[in-house]
Amino acid sequence: MTEEQRRSKKRKRGNRRKEKSVSDRAAAKNNASSSIIASSGSATPTKSSSKSKSSFLDKMKARLSGGYFRMINEKLYTCSGDEALQYFKEDPSLFNVYHSGYQAQMSLWPEQPNDIIIKWIKDRSPSLVVADFGCGDARLARSVKNKVHSFDLVSNDPSVIACDMSNTPLVSSSVDVAVFCLSLMGTNFPSYIQEANRVLKPQGWLLIAEVKSRFDPTTGGADPNNFVEAICELGFSSTSKDFSNKMFILFHFQKKGKQKTRDINWPELKPCLYKRR
Repeated sequence: MTEEQRRSKKRKRGNRRKEKSVSDRAAAKNNASSSIIASSGSATPTKSSSKSKSSFLDKMKARLSGGYFRMINEKLYTCSGDEALQYFKEDPSLFNVYHSGYQAQMSLWPEQPNDIIIKWIKDRSPSLVVADFGCGDARLARSVKNKVHSFDLVSNDPSVIACDMSNTPLVSSSVDVAVFCLSLMGTNFPSYIQEANRVLKPQGWLLIAEVKSRFDPTTGGADPNNFVEAICELGFSSTSKDFSNKMFILFHFQKKGKQKTRDINWPELKPCLYKRR
């Protein structure tokens, strides 16, 4: 073998070693990349992170919304109806915030007082005229065939009249049924009942559903017997008191026609304030 042949053979062996080394490094790099991808779970962390952020934002929005609801709720229970009306006139959007929070709270109740009142009205003549004081989303009016006058502090519905419930545009002795479903919220709530008395016909019905804790004397609530007595002094007879529900009490009164002239000693109703969670 000549010297030139030996040199050529050596160059070939060197080239093969270089090619093998490059191939080995490339394979090692690919293996390392595959290991990193496998250990990180490919695209899964991105989806998981996105879901986590979305869940966190939803929780924060719900907490902020709940905070606004509690603030507005406390305001409504601790001010007069006229003050509440002015409060919502300054910022009508707060009314929507309040009712969204209200609906969220009511969804937790096993039974809705409005459902019982609606059934009571449906079981009677559709000719009876109804006044819904503090109607909210006016569900009662949409659920019965009767003529219903719906009142609340703010109106987003042409069928709802925005007003202070102590001063409605109804003429005296013009309705057969007056309803207060969780709406005796103002510090001047007796004036709401007096307005209902004014617009009710003789023998007309007064239906009141209220949160049960407001009538628990052991925790600062009013004595329900004193509440019933005050309304009877206004000129009503008590026909039934339903304490069977865990969340609310339902009172039925019928107007007798004659009101006592002396001052009525109204009990103070405990505000229904929701705890911060």
